[in-house]
Amino acid sequence: MIARRIVDALRAWRQRPDRKPLVLRGARQVGKTTSVNLFGAEFRQYVALNLDHPGDREIFDQGLPLERTLEAIFFLKNADPAEASTLLFLDEIQSSPHAVQLLRYFAEERADLAVVAAGSLLEVALDRYQASFPVGRVEFLYQYPLTFAEYAAAVPGGWRDAMAAVPCPDYAVEPLRRLFRDYVMVGGMPEVAASYLEHRDLGRLTRLYEGLLVSYADDAAKYARRPAQLGHLRHVIETAPLQAGERISFQGFGGSSFRSREMAEALRTLEQAMLLFLLYPATAVEPPALPDRRKSPRLLYLDTGLVNYRAGLQTGFLSPGGLGALYRGRLAEHVVGQELIAADLQTNDKPRFWVRQKAGATAEVDYLHRYRDRLVPVEVKSGKSGALRSLHQFMQRADHDLAVRLWDGDIDLHVAKTPAGRRFRLLNLPYFLVHRLDACLDWAEREGAGAG
Repeated sequence: MIARRIVDALRAWRQRPDRKPLVLRGARQVGKTTSVNLFGAEFRQYVALNLDHPGDREIFDQGLPLERTLEAIFFLKNADPAEASTLLFLDEIQSSPHAVQLLRYFAEERADLAVVAAGSLLEVALDRYQASFPVGRVEFLYQYPLTFAEYAAAVPGGWRDAMAAVPCPDYAVEPLRRLFRDYVMVGGMPEVAASYLEHRDLGRLTRLYEGLLVSYADDAAKYARRPAQLGHLRHVIETAPLQAGERISFQGFGGSSFRSREMAEALRTLEQAMLLFLLYPATAVEPPALPDRRKSPRLLYLDTGLVNYRAGLQTGFLSPGGLGALYRGRLAEHVVGQELIAADLQTNDKPRFWVRQKAGATAEVDYLHRYRDRLVPVEVKSGKSGALRSLHQFMQRADHDLAVRLWDGDIDLHVAKTPAGRRFRLLNLPYFLVHRLDACLDWAEREGAGAG
């Protein structure tokens, strides 16, 4: 079983005296239930209900007050109501609006009881029931597919120690580059990754990928707010992996004849289900970087491995060459975005990318990273060389002197210069170190004073 970082976050939540009932958000099949089951084993008593099952949901369908509901749960699950070390897990909570509303009373009346809820269609279901979360009475964590760090930790060897060192030792860079290439090829869906790590056989994964994609398509009926929306959702589910990493237009998305409003609604519905993400540009060079929702967003899909499978790209990984050369560089940009999103378990905020404010300007920096009190530009290059025109334009306007290039090359920190003559420090990192970005920036800060 692959260890997940979310379990550490759950442990930290348990220890807090002011904790509230916790809602774990995430798309289907990213490992929410498995993670909570692992966490539940650390309690003396673990009581789990799946509200997709009629027998468990019926307890809540009666509309009883909290204490009576708890009496029924402990009785039917043969559990001890007096056991202080108890975790109550309400899986697929979106199936019961009454269970959602009871969460506020757990916070007010049974703060002693550790309560975790999970669901993958929460906002969509609550909209349908015209219900809402009890604001201020619950807290959230967000779970995503496996990160590279989680994937690497499941591989025998000293990968974790090598990546923990800053800078990463020279002898580990090339092996980690190869391991990261495997991770990008396979993706981070837990069942898929676990199968590949055990068998090293891509052929075994076809059934798993197909099962995931079919299940997401079948879920369209659950996402749809009205019958007419079902076709829009199925179209987006089918075509979104093929446009992952691109800036998109809502009008005619995926080669359809659907209108902008129809596609925008379908895409945002699937974003609520965390099946995809819409990243918006910002024009600022210092915090806050407010997203400009009038401009076209960049689409990221749930998992790069699913993108590869759906687009038929996995055979390309069997050929020599750098990761950046695959899919016109879009895979490198996509997996970097996936890693940046998964780095934040506490909020639902998403990365931005940078564009120039000037009308007609084409400058675009792949990502903006909030580091201390700065916005650090992060450019993802498809090879070991290439112009950095957009990054130079950002640094010409920035109030600091630190920028990042992620590439197929080695770790390097040097002073660069914009065409207008402004000097800045450029930190070059292999793609696989994106999850260690803050630690690497700390190292760059220690290495020397500003570039002037």
